[in-house]
Amino acid sequence: MSSAAPSRTLVISPNWIGDAVMAQPLLQRLRAAHPERPIDVLAPPSVSPVWRQMAEVDEVLETPFRHGALQLRERWKYARALRRRGYVDAYVLPNTLKYALLPWLAGIARRVGYKGESRYGLINVMHHDELPPRPMVAFYAALAEAPQTVQGPAWRAALPRPALRASAEQIAAACARAGLDPARPLLAFAPGAEFGGAKRWPAEHFASLAEAVLAAHPRAQIALLGSPKDREVCDAVRAAAGGNDAIVNLAGATSLAEAVALIAHAAAVVANDSGLLHIASALNRPVLALYGPTDPDHAPPFSDLAASLSLRLDCAPCRQRECPLGHQDCMRKLAPAMAWQKLQPMLAPAR
Repeated sequence: MSSAAPSRTLVISPNWIGDAVMAQPLLQRLRAAHPERPIDVLAPPSVSPVWRQMAEVDEVLETPFRHGALQLRERWKYARALRRRGYVDAYVLPNTLKYALLPWLAGIARRVGYKGESRYGLINVMHHDELPPRPMVAFYAALAEAPQTVQGPAWRAALPRPALRASAEQIAAACARAGLDPARPLLAFAPGAEFGGAKRWPAEHFASLAEAVLAAHPRAQIALLGSPKDREVCDAVRAAAGGNDAIVNLAGATSLAEAVALIAHAAAVVANDSGLLHIASALNRPVLALYGPTDPDHAPPFSDLAASLSLRLDCAPCRQRECPLGHQDCMRKLAPAMAWQKLQPMLAPAR
């Protein structure tokens, strides 16, 4: 007689890449508490490649729903399929009502999450955020604890860091597809930011930094990474650097999984506060993180070798998609020389 299938845990992913990365320590805690229990993640297709690089994830399910749409009939049908997978608990990481509907409709007995959009009943193990808000890693990891448990500085300091992995085969395939020489030092620049233009360090600043890197390390190659939406700003970086052949615009030309592999191979990564920054941090690459309208203490890089640059102006962090004052001084006045001063020591082994 065959044994029954093991009970499973469902984690419903945030919609942002960086948030998904910073939720990974929650999965580490869930796996430590129940090592026998498989963990599935339900994620949008745009985020699912990140979860596939996490050791704790047994299976990634991709959401079939349109962004922003309730699609109640479709959610009910999908919930029936989830019911057959034998979940005993679900962790709902987005704060929206529509994502809390799924585990309730699927009859999952224990449904954990934050209050969010007044989700009483749909969430039956309800957490409330602190004021001021916790850093994102602690925000998600707290869901592994009982609600109202006090998490002090010692608890936060003991949290595991986000961790992704990429195999040598993935790295070799990504380099080959991108036309990069795996024997030459690689730097990855991420000039885009999905949230909005206020987060973006100016293209001419990225170009100046690229020129400084190539002057000091003539064998280096610089990959400009991002989504298809970042193609234009990456073109502007390359043009401002004189169209140097050592600078390759790969925005929109690689899948997210390939970008993860290239970042895993990079000698260093320079990025705005974006999903690619947090991927680089979770891969433990040397990281230079550039912050303007967002708080560098809220979602810092966790690499062994990392530096965060922020002018901490009086008007920051405004957390706005576009500069409400029209000048974007928080990023424009962050000079390339300041970035080079921080990046240069990270590149000593890259010669």
